[in-house]
Amino acid sequence: MDTLINNFHFLRPEWFWALIPVAIAYVWLKVSGRTFSGWQSVIPPHLYQHMVKGKLESNSKPPFGLLAFAWVVTTFALAGPTWERLPQPVYQIKQGHVVVIDMSLSMRATDVTPDRLTRAKYKAIDLVNAIGEGEMGLVAYAGDSFVISPLTQDASNITTLLPSLSPEIMPVPGSDPLLGIESAATLLTNAGYQKGNIYWITDGIEIEQQSELQEYVTGLPFTVNLLAVGTAEGAPIRQVNGELLKSNTGAIVVPTMNPSRLRGIASSGSGQFSTLTPDDSDINSLLRSSLLDRENEQNETEDNNQGDAWEEVGPYLLLILLPIVAYGFRKGLVFSLAFVVNASILFSFIGGGIPHAHAQVSANNNAEQVASSPVVSMWKKPFLNRDQEGLENYDAENYSTAASTFDDPAWQGSAHYRAGDYEAALNAYSQLDTIDGLYNQGNALAQLGQFEEAIERYQEVLELDNNHQDAAANKALLEQLQSEQDNQNQDSGENSEQQNQDSDNNQSDESNSDSQQEQSSENNDSQSDNSQVQQPESESQNDSEQNQNNEQSEQSQPSQSEEDSQQGESEQEQEQAQSQNEEDNEDNVEEQPASAQASPEELTDEQREQQQRMENLMRRVPDDPAFLLKRKMQLEAQKRQRQRMPANRSEW
Repeated sequence: MDTLINNFHFLRPEWFWALIPVAIAYVWLKVSGRTFSGWQSVIPPHLYQHMVKGKLESNSKPPFGLLAFAWVVTTFALAGPTWERLPQPVYQIKQGHVVVIDMSLSMRATDVTPDRLTRAKYKAIDLVNAIGEGEMGLVAYAGDSFVISPLTQDASNITTLLPSLSPEIMPVPGSDPLLGIESAATLLTNAGYQKGNIYWITDGIEIEQQSELQEYVTGLPFTVNLLAVGTAEGAPIRQVNGELLKSNTGAIVVPTMNPSRLRGIASSGSGQFSTLTPDDSDINSLLRSSLLDRENEQNETEDNNQGDAWEEVGPYLLLILLPIVAYGFRKGLVFSLAFVVNASILFSFIGGGIPHAHAQVSANNNAEQVASSPVVSMWKKPFLNRDQEGLENYDAENYSTAASTFDDPAWQGSAHYRAGDYEAALNAYSQLDTIDGLYNQGNALAQLGQFEEAIERYQEVLELDNNHQDAAANKALLEQLQSEQDNQNQDSGENSEQQNQDSDNNQSDESNSDSQQEQSSENNDSQSDNSQVQQPESESQNDSEQNQNNEQSEQSQPSQSEEDSQQGESEQEQEQAQSQNEEDNEDNVEEQPASAQASPEELTDEQREQQQRMENLMRRVPDDPAFLLKRKMQLEAQKRQRQRMPANRSEW
């Protein structure tokens, strides 16, 4: 009861101004009622009621009392009486978070157990789990920085990628932290965040890097929090093969951590600084500023939405009017029914009332009914423009209706793309003269199988914005697919020529069999010579790749076991490609197309052996996410070498 009294209020008290007409009508009727007839001024009052009694009974009085009561009840319902709060929706964080982790060789130092790298990755996983909500990204850097995971709300994606990171997979050795911070800031800026947090995990910087870092983070709109890994004493760098890293002079490298430099950078970035601790106190310290911002933002959101967080009882007050509505069906009082109905409709228009109920659709007819049923109600359409109406259909995944409703070509193209109509999406995106329009044109062309045109669109995007990572990744993927497709077409052409040649040889006369055999042997010799010519080329290519790997190993000194694993993986890939080509050749030689779909009982012994060999090769392919990350970063680093000036980075 105390809660009801303390929390009772009206959400729209301005509706009480509607009671003024009732008061004016009441006063007017009181005044006019005194001069109901002319005899009141002649006959005394005590005689008047007896002399004109029959006339008064014959005339029906207007039901002012019922109308006034209905008016007052409707006014109270429209005012929105309430005393109970509604459950608040799940709070969504409006800040982005990016974890920047150092992957230089100095992270292999063993001054903390087992080493800096292992502890840093564990702390990064704990940090991501502690953040919990909001969009998060991951950036790793050594001599260059790379986006390992773009901004996503799936924290498990980042925690899955973190264990695969190591200094040995970084294509550019060294340590350039400025590039890592720049990549994190670019991620947040491109996502449209005006606030955000950058969590930098590192084991130190060089003194010549401090000034440029402080200058850069001071101008950032994002908070830079810093976790220092390591000790001031330092320790040698133990590589994967167990050897200690040495400098060019033969001295053992002992990297140390200077906390004062890192603390100054965190202070310039308005963030928190903490050193590595065995418990979660370092993580809690880094999240302190983020939690304060989150609490303030949540309080602001609650204050702004306070008027919508209460359950109204106004619709239930309208139930009191039902007896009056029933009485209003009497002759001459039907207008009261229209009054109550109009008041109820008006109440529903201003946002009150009982929420709409939606029938549950069966699983078989769900897609058809969703596509055909209107999403926007009839009373809501007059208050929405075409783009707003289209957005309602788009959010309800009714993409076909949304595409026909949107006026904005960007939204129209997106709806067509989601609906699978890539041709219409391409036409819509062609109306946009922006980078996003070109990028989406490339996506639509790629879905249509027009790889050449799609690559051209991606190239135009990269010419306008060379840091557009999605366009670069899609362009590289299409070029790879196009190259594989060309190789398959070339192999199929060679197989068809060989098949035609064999057919001609089988249909020739017996008198020319000797010459044909000689010609066939000459062809075989020429093919063997060609294979011998191609083999040195592949060997020279492998030698060049091996020399490149050796030069890179001299710079970063990776372990010999990693080189062996890479060589084994390349051999497995070559065997897999060779077996795939052999299988394609056998399929092309077959004359009947149904043989490609033959059941296992119809396969020959040779085909079964080939199929078993392919399955064994597929099982031998290792599932190594670190290798995939390394290849991705190597391709990106090669593109940057032609565009980026030499940076100020340390050797390890």
